[in-house]
Amino acid sequence: MPSGRGLVVFGAGLAMWVAARIVGSSGIEVVGIGLVALPFLSGALVRWGRTRLRIRRRLSDIRVRPGTRVTVQLEIENEAPVPSPFLLLEDRLPADLGRPARLVVSGLPARDHEQVAYSVLPQTRGRYRLGPLSVDVTDPFALTRQRLEFDEIDELLVTPEIEDLFADPDQGLGPNWGAARARQLFRTGEEYYTMRQYQVGDDLRRIHWPSVARTGDLMIRQDESSKRATGLVFLDNRGHTLGHSRSPAFERAVSVAATLGVQLARRGFALRLGTTEAPPAGLSEERLLDALAGITHASARSVGPSLAHLRTGASTETSLVYVAAPPAPGELPSLIRAGAGFGPKLVVLVHPVDPLSLPPGRAAQLEGRATQATLAFARAGWDCIVLTPSTTLKERWHAPRERPLARSV
Repeated sequence: MPSGRGLVVFGAGLAMWVAARIVGSSGIEVVGIGLVALPFLSGALVRWGRTRLRIRRRLSDIRVRPGTRVTVQLEIENEAPVPSPFLLLEDRLPADLGRPARLVVSGLPARDHEQVAYSVLPQTRGRYRLGPLSVDVTDPFALTRQRLEFDEIDELLVTPEIEDLFADPDQGLGPNWGAARARQLFRTGEEYYTMRQYQVGDDLRRIHWPSVARTGDLMIRQDESSKRATGLVFLDNRGHTLGHSRSPAFERAVSVAATLGVQLARRGFALRLGTTEAPPAGLSEERLLDALAGITHASARSVGPSLAHLRTGASTETSLVYVAAPPAPGELPSLIRAGAGFGPKLVVLVHPVDPLSLPPGRAAQLEGRATQATLAFARAGWDCIVLTPSTTLKERWHAPRERPLARSV
C-alpha cells in the first residue's frame, strides 16, 4: 500500500499534470505523469522482490533483577534470491519497558543476514512479554509499504529485589542481633542427626567420639538434613490488607519473601512457598523467584482457608516465615494456632502505608495494631519484625529485638 509520502507524490504529480494541461506545457506534463506513476512502480518493485525474512530474537539474559539493563538482539536473515529493500522494524514492548523499539535496516543482500540490537531497563519485578514484531518493507524512496508480522514472543523475567542480610551491617546497628536471628531461623541440617554403629568403609571423620567414650563402640554421626531441614515461606497477598500489586507495601512484602526464601534455600533447606491462593508447594530457589516475579494481589477476604493448608504442613523441624500486613485482632489467634506446630518462626509485618504519611489518629491505630500483633507473636515464641513500605529488611534484621523470644537462641 502507498505510504504517506507516496500519496503526497501521487497528488503532486496529478496536480502538475493538470497544470501542464492548462498551460499547454508538454515537458511539465511528462514530469507529472512520471510522478503519478512512481508510487505504482515502487509498489511493483516491493512486490516483485518477494521478500522472505526470518527473524530471531535473543535476550542477553532472560532472568534479571530490577535495574539491570537487558540487550535484545534481532537477527534478520534474507532468504529470498534477490536483495531486500529498506526494512523498518518495530518490536512491541509492555508499557513498563517503554515505547516500542524501532530499528532501520537499509537492505540485505540475497541469502545474507544482519544483526541489530536495542536495550531495555526494567525497574520493577514482573513477567514481560517482548513482541510480536512487525516489519515494514519499503522501497528506497519510501513511497510504498508492505507490512510483515512475526508472532514470535519472548519472556523476560524480572525477579523481586533480594537483600543481602549477612553483609556488613550499617554503622549504628547491632550485628549480633542479625547473627542471633540467623541462628534462630536458619538452623542447618547439622543440628539433626542420628547415631549408628561403624561399618567398614565409613568416613572416620564422622566418628562421634563422645558416644565412643560412653559406650565403648565406634559410632558414626549420620546427618538427616536431607529429610528434616525444611523452610516454609508464606506470603499473605490479600489485596485489601497489603495493597494491590505494584504498591510500595506489596512490593516490599514480595521482596522480603524472596530474600528469606533464597537464604533458606542457600543454607540447604528444602524450600516451600505458600500464598493466600495456593497451598504450600516445594520449589527450588530459581522456581521460587519465578513464582514471586509474577505474583499479584489476591481477592480473598479471609485467610482462614490458607491457614488450614498451612497447618497440614506443620513440623517441629520446619522453619516458618510468615509475611503479611499487621493482622486484625480477630485473626491473631488463628495465626498463632497455625504456627504452633512449627519449629523456629519469624513473622514480618509490612504496614500497608507509612504511618508518618497518615493523620495522627489513623497512624496511632495502624501502629497500635502492629504493636498488639508483635506482643502476641512474641508471647507465642515467634520472632517479629515490623517494616514500613520504605524500610528494608536489612535495616530491621540487624536491629535489636523489642522483646526477647520465648525460645533461647
